[in-house]
Amino acid sequence: MNATDATENNLDALTSRFSDPQRLVPELADVSTALFKIVGNGTVPRRTVVLVQLRAGQLVENTYLTVMHAGNARRAGVPEEKVAAVASWKDAPYFTDAERVALELVEAVLTPGGPGERVSGALYARAAEHYDAKALATLAMAIGQVNFFIPLALIGKPLPGVPMAEQWRTAPAG
Repeated sequence: MNATDATENNLDALTSRFSDPQRLVPELADVSTALFKIVGNGTVPRRTVVLVQLRAGQLVENTYLTVMHAGNARRAGVPEEKVAAVASWKDAPYFTDAERVALELVEAVLTPGGPGERVSGALYARAAEHYDAKALATLAMAIGQVNFFIPLALIGKPLPGVPMAEQWRTAPAG
């Protein structure tokens, strides 16, 4: 058995803690649809949104979110070196100034800090140099969108790297 086969066998044996949340709480579909519509309004490039959401998954140290958003980034056409460098974006040469400030914003929102504002006036001013008011609100909602799903990922433990239909696979009742 090679390493790929062993990994696939391990994934086959994994289960999530609960089944598909949209089946458990059907109202989730409306909220999810609305969030995707807001974030996809075109004011922030899709590539920036997926980079921000990938960084959020990394910051909360969740494999499911990290793998999912890395895949979303690739599907959005983000170059592989940029996907790989999101965790070390501060010294990576691949990011635009607008992407950098977006990544700095998600880190400010998700990383507990010391006293004072998490999003300083200076950070907001830098962001406003690259994004108009609607785009800034959209960027905040992109961070909020991934934040909305973090509890489901951390508590429910969907399976990373498997097709959507298999992410919520519980153990058979026994």
